[in-house]
Amino acid sequence: MFSIDEILEITRYDELELDKLGDELSALFVIVPDTDATFNFLVALLYTQMFNMLCTRADNNPGGKLKYHVHCLLDEFKNIGEIPNFDKLIATIRSREISASIILQTKSQLKDLYKDNADTIEGNCDTMLFLGGGEKTTLKDLSEVLGKETIDTVSTSDTRGQSPSSGTNYQKAGRELMTESEIFTMDGGKCIARVRGFHPFFCDKYDITAHPMYGSLLDAHTGDPDGGKKYTFDIAAYTRGIRKRNKAVVSGDTAVEVYESKTEI
Repeated sequence: MFSIDEILEITRYDELELDKLGDELSALFVIVPDTDATFNFLVALLYTQMFNMLCTRADNNPGGKLKYHVHCLLDEFKNIGEIPNFDKLIATIRSREISASIILQTKSQLKDLYKDNADTIEGNCDTMLFLGGGEKTTLKDLSEVLGKETIDTVSTSDTRGQSPSSGTNYQKAGRELMTESEIFTMDGGKCIARVRGFHPFFCDKYDITAHPMYGSLLDAHTGDPDGGKKYTFDIAAYTRGIRKRNKAVVSGDTAVEVYESKTEI
């Protein structure tokens, strides 16, 4: 892969300064194709370096924590590729003010990616939010985790004949709090939240249109006569403020073109 000029160029020098993510308020967007896994190793390399560098940074800080909490929103977790030793990282990063939200379509995706370590990763997540789905393994596991409830059952008998008799029998029994079928058919506006130390919550999903910043979304157009264009990031306009400096020799005969940005956003 490193014989490809574009790959060689973006990995030749550091522009991300991953170790500084916990030192100042900032956001880093890592966007990869969800239909082509060719270059997923670059993302796995990025995450591995980020976790290692942030942990080292936290260990060197007073109290062993980062200045600002670093929250990793790992959407489409199955498609970003396997992060080496993630089962160990997820168990140790919390004490250093680092957390991760693993977002999956089904639980089987996690097992397919991390095999036997999937249960370890899930066990280190204090909160689970189920938004809906139909994958059988996910429904079965969730139904078991929710536990059972106690119900009263009443059975009656009535015998007719020469010696008629009748009776009523009262019993207590247990049933799943929600069966697989009930979870599968639950209302689309509902979700199930499970937080460590509490009973599960069956609650409403948050209405994103009620958020005070909803109108700032590009696809919202709420109260925006130009259709949200002012919220679009124009890469061409951004790069106009970048001027190229002379070539700088990095090591030996290897040279790279250095660019300096004069644009602030």
